[in-house]
Amino acid sequence: MRRVFGIVPLVGAALLAGSAPAAVGPPRLLGLSISNGGRPFAEDTRQLATVSPNGDGLRDRALIRFHLDQAASVQLQVVATASLRTPPKVIWRLRTSLSAGPHSLTWNPKRGTPDRTYLLRFLVRGKNGSRVYGFEHPRPGRATSGLVVRILGVDVGFRQRSYAPGAQVSASIATDARTLRVQFFGYPGPGSPGELDTKTGASAMTPAVTLDWRGNRSGPHTVDFSPSETWPSGLYFLRVTTSDGRLGYAPLVLRPRQLGEHRVAVVLPTNTWQADNARDANGDGWGDTWNANRSIQSIDLRRAYLDSGLPDGFSSGSGAVISWLSKTGKQVDSLSDDDLAAVPSGDALRRAYDLVVFPGSEEYVGRHAYGVVQRFRDLGGRLIFLSAGNFQWRAERRGSILRRLRPWGPGGRPAAALVGVQLTASRRGARKPYVVQGASAEPWVFAGTGLADGSTFGSFGTEIDATTRQSPAGIVVLARIPQVIGSRSAEMTFYRTAVGAQVFAAGTLDFASALDMPAVARLVENLWARLG
Repeated sequence: MRRVFGIVPLVGAALLAGSAPAAVGPPRLLGLSISNGGRPFAEDTRQLATVSPNGDGLRDRALIRFHLDQAASVQLQVVATASLRTPPKVIWRLRTSLSAGPHSLTWNPKRGTPDRTYLLRFLVRGKNGSRVYGFEHPRPGRATSGLVVRILGVDVGFRQRSYAPGAQVSASIATDARTLRVQFFGYPGPGSPGELDTKTGASAMTPAVTLDWRGNRSGPHTVDFSPSETWPSGLYFLRVTTSDGRLGYAPLVLRPRQLGEHRVAVVLPTNTWQADNARDANGDGWGDTWNANRSIQSIDLRRAYLDSGLPDGFSSGSGAVISWLSKTGKQVDSLSDDDLAAVPSGDALRRAYDLVVFPGSEEYVGRHAYGVVQRFRDLGGRLIFLSAGNFQWRAERRGSILRRLRPWGPGGRPAAALVGVQLTASRRGARKPYVVQGASAEPWVFAGTGLADGSTFGSFGTEIDATTRQSPAGIVVLARIPQVIGSRSAEMTFYRTAVGAQVFAAGTLDFASALDMPAVARLVENLWARLG
């Protein structure tokens, strides 16, 4: 854990006793520290306190202590940091006038405050000027100063991102509830019996089991599970429910016993899930990802996810595709990015599969995995990309750490040469409908959709792809969103090669979110029937 250092160190017991020399500059906060009232959680320090506001009398508040060297107005702000594209947000503030000497302030977070870390910012104003303590953007080689409060919900994470069916799986669980209920959910197919989890859309695979957690309320604890050998390859979630109603999830991919159990593989974007995960595990108040902190170039793949444990954008991306596969009875082999990287060669991938589907943004790909997919295509394998930003960054894994290196392209592997398109722009909230223009060139894609050239459908955007000079010869633009982000347009494409490869790319990040539209569902069904 990277230590979060105090803003101003103690300068001696005499100062705390009130015998400091007369202050001549702006007022100072000295000896700044924080606690939760005496029950520290694992890795708490004088600058980091864990709070769980559930009303049970244990860790319900954050208690801040400091010494003022002169009378001042003090404003305390609780700040939630975010990604680089989203400004931080003040969620709570307190303003008070204080005399010189020792003081304490208390933040009692409301029940239901999102579980994450929050930075504390202090605005101190006196007759000789003002100072601001805490909350600056992180800088390389320097920890963020100030105090941090970690709101503890239920942090759940598996030690690995995929397992073989029947293997023992290990999950780290961190919470301070007295009891837990643990249960597995999955997507086994249409008409699945059992409870439906409304957040994931998955069905119960096991009954709920209650665990006595009273001995584990001060730090993470590892629990071993043994999923059934009869479960098919797919995505599963461990759901953890506390006695006070908090929820936590951890995704788990069960890979096939051997490649090629089914002729279609679905590669879940587990690298992108963690790159988009703003969970702050080191306690400095900023997400441990390059999407929240420019100084970071590596991430820990074992971190629990924010939003109670669901990957960012899951429901409108990969989750929508997985739900569609389940509802339509499609049988596939599910692979994590780790499993794709473990395939020995593109020849092996081609022997196992006719079609490989990327349901979410497959943004971070290692050299070996890139070569495997490229060789698969060159041998006549077929590819479907249902999101945008695919094969954008080269990233390599060592142990549990994924390191982002550089964009693909300068080394002779532009994404457009493989995918057909590549990322050209991104902006949150930018959405417009697609305009069909390739129905006459590839009528089978739009058969039964009711769409023809000039028809519009859906509302898409946020991140967009388009063709480039490196796109394969003969590529067909099936539909376009004109000028959806500034002057940039999104393009949905399809191309085929002389050896029989066929590649479809949706061209927008959120294309899968429209799978509940009959026209879009039929379009994807047409692709599946032809390419699969």
